[in-house]
Amino acid sequence: MKIEDILNLTEGTLTNTPQVQAVEAATVYYSKVEHGDLFFSSSQEEIDKAVENGAYAIIYDDDSIERKDDEIAWIKVSDIQLAAFKLIRYVIIKKEAKFFLLNEHELSFLKMILLHKGNIAFIAHDWRKAFEQILNSDDALFVGTDKALMKLIKPDIKRLAKDVDGYPVFDTLFRTTFKVGGYVYQEKELIPFHLDYLLRVIAFCEAEDLPYSVDRIKYTKHFMPVFIDGQLKSTQPGKSDKVAIFTDNIEDIVEAREYIKRSNTWVKGIVLTPPKTKVPGIDRPHWFESKEEVREILKSTLFNYAFIYNADKSILNTIKEEYSLF
Repeated sequence: MKIEDILNLTEGTLTNTPQVQAVEAATVYYSKVEHGDLFFSSSQEEIDKAVENGAYAIIYDDDSIERKDDEIAWIKVSDIQLAAFKLIRYVIIKKEAKFFLLNEHELSFLKMILLHKGNIAFIAHDWRKAFEQILNSDDALFVGTDKALMKLIKPDIKRLAKDVDGYPVFDTLFRTTFKVGGYVYQEKELIPFHLDYLLRVIAFCEAEDLPYSVDRIKYTKHFMPVFIDGQLKSTQPGKSDKVAIFTDNIEDIVEAREYIKRSNTWVKGIVLTPPKTKVPGIDRPHWFESKEEVREILKSTLFNYAFIYNADKSILNTIKEEYSLF
C-alpha cells in the first residue's frame, strides 16, 4: 500500500519527507514487524525495535515520540486505535467479510452448539489482538461482544435477527421444552428466558451455513443451578429443595425472581452479592466478601433458591471446586 493511501485512510499527517513510498503489510506488534511493514504504536521503545526490524512506516499519536530514522515514513494521527481501525475498514471491504455484534448470552450459545469453530472468528476484546485477527486472516465471518470495538470496525454493525423460528412448549425454571426447525426438544438444560438467545443463534447458524447441534445445549456460565443438600454438597435434582444458582449478571437474577413469582409463589429465594451491589426489587440482599461468608449464609438462612452473584470469579470458582459442583 502506498504511503499516500495510508494518509488518506487514517487521516494522518506525514511529519517528514521519507524515501520510502509504500509498505508491504501492517502490524501492532513490534515482534511481528518484517522488512517493509507499517507499524502502529506510540511507545518509543516499541517503535525503536520496530525500526530495527525493518519497519518502513510508523503511525503514532504522541507528540513526544522521537524520530530516529528519517528515511522511513512517520505518520501522526489523532488517535492510534481509531487510525488502526480505519485501515481495517478498508481491508474488510476488500475481503467482503461479515461482522456481527452479539451479546454475551448469544456468544455462549453460539460456542456451545457449533460443531466446527473454524468456520467463524471470535474477535478478541483487546483492540490490538482484534486488529491482527482481522488483518492477517482469511476468515470471512467475524463475531464479537465488545460494542465499542465492533462499532470501530463497522459503524453499522449487524445484530442477530430477533424475528426467528421457534417457540417454547413447556418450561420450569431449570428445564425448557421447545420446538424449532420442525423438531421438539424435550426438557433441555435451558433457562426459559434464555430461549430467545438460543433461537437467534440457531437462526444465525442456519443463515450462515454453520453446522450445529441443539443436543449440545446445557446450562451456561451466566446461570448455573446446582442442587445442594444441608451440607452444601451437590446432589441430584429431586433429592433436595435447595438450589444454589451461580450467576454472572444481575439481569438473569431479576428475570428468575419474576419467573418464580409467576409460577411458584411458595418458593423462597435469596440473593447473595458482593457489598453494595444493587439488585432491582431487593432492598437488602445478603452481602458477602469471602467464600466463608457465602458458606455461612447458605447454612444459616432458610431458602429454596439462592442466587449467588459475584464479579470476582475466584470466589465463585473456589466454592464450585470445594463442593465438587462440576
